[in-house]
Amino acid sequence: MNDSPKNKGLRKKLVLELMKKGIKDENVLKSINLIPRHLFLHQDFENFAYVDKPFPIGFEQTISQPYTVAFQTQALEIKAGNKVLEIGSGSGYQTSILVSMKAEVYSIERIYELYKKSKRILSILNLMPRKIVWEDGYLGSKKDAPFDKILIAAACSEIPMNLVKQLKIGGKMIIPIGNQKNQIMNLITRISKNKIKKTEMGNFLFVPMLTNKT
Repeated sequence: MNDSPKNKGLRKKLVLELMKKGIKDENVLKSINLIPRHLFLHQDFENFAYVDKPFPIGFEQTISQPYTVAFQTQALEIKAGNKVLEIGSGSGYQTSILVSMKAEVYSIERIYELYKKSKRILSILNLMPRKIVWEDGYLGSKKDAPFDKILIAAACSEIPMNLVKQLKIGGKMIIPIGNQKNQIMNLITRISKNKIKKTEMGNFLFVPMLTNKT
């Protein structure tokens, strides 16, 4: 695994930048500092790995901005042993953060090529989740539910209640809601069987959540 002193130094700078932007969770910052994000990009684009911006990874998808990854993870208050459903494995970078924080991760990716690639990189880094599958993320994983936390890395036009039903009572979901031009991050807490609490957490921009395999 190629992880040069230069890249390690760039990660430290990225951590400082994220702290200035309001990321305070020490476990999140520790994972950002440890995980070689450049390995989740094509080697030709390694120089972009520690810039706090999203970057294309093909198939009209992106590796999320480091701040966004940190923000969603921090908002969920991930604890060791939490059972977490991740919708949209993508590059696998967010998955690696969750696994490094000792969460029990179930990750779903709808694009086969990304599923294969992320699975390979996570295996190399010894950060494989409990389960990673090529499936329709909109359906979630009923057989593995209920979950303590659900992280959705794609924008929905409305709250997906079928996924809310896969949360434990007291569980939390982080999800961007809106269209391709205007999205608001929402933290959804399942209060009871039929009641949720919604907290808006600012504007973000994600690719749309699709429901069919590619």
